[in-house]
Amino acid sequence: MPKITPFLWFDNNAEEAMNFYTSIFKNSKIGSVSRYGDAGPGPKGTVMAGTFYLDGQEFNALNGGPHFKFTEAISLYVHCNTQEEIDEYWEKLSAGGQKSQCGWLKDKFGLSWQITPEILSKLLSDKDAAKSQRVMKAMLQMTKIDIAKLKQAYEQQ
Repeated sequence: MPKITPFLWFDNNAEEAMNFYTSIFKNSKIGSVSRYGDAGPGPKGTVMAGTFYLDGQEFNALNGGPHFKFTEAISLYVHCNTQEEIDEYWEKLSAGGQKSQCGWLKDKFGLSWQITPEILSKLLSDKDAAKSQRVMKAMLQMTKIDIAKLKQAYEQQ
């Protein structure tokens, strides 16, 4: 068991969220689910809490009510190797949500995600400051990250 597991607080749609997320990522599944009984406080039979796995990473979900909302102060970072991966995750996770700048989006539950190519950190940390600054400038113009445009900016003379 990992020492650290993200714990996500939903209003009343944790079950919908677990189903949504596990439908998007490979090697994903719903683990245990606890439902409210006669004692409540939620409606009998609805999900109180659950465990799910996204590509092997464990998450916990809770239907805790409307007291707390997700903010951009925390996001889930999706490492992508290809533009096809970026395109797929970007479209699926942003459906019903909100697309933002530099590969960030909010899904329909308000959770923030960063859909980012692995090559980005390599390009941004290049010892040639002019190259890395061109990549940064290109990225700041994007919503969904475009690997070809990042490489083009990097290779400019």
